[in-house]
Amino acid sequence: MPENFLLFASKTDAAPIKASVEAPLGDRESLKMLVIGSRRGVTSTIQNLHRLRFAEVREWSPLIPTANSGEVMSILSRYILAE
Repeated sequence: MPENFLLFASKTDAAPIKASVEAPLGDRESLKMLVIGSRRGVTSTIQNLHRLRFAEVREWSPLIPTANSGEVMSILSRYILAE
């Protein structure tokens, strides 16, 4: 399934980037960004966000089919410092 996700993406063997300073879990809030649409639209959006340095392609979930025919989704989870 990850191969389907990377259909239009360039492959990389780089290790995931880790933050140099991690806050205790209690000080962080989980955020999830969701992209829903056609396989081509979701993949294209993820690649565009990568080019804008928003997120690495590998940080997004594999493409997940939705209840609607021809529609998929992908999720990006991030943690931010709670204010």
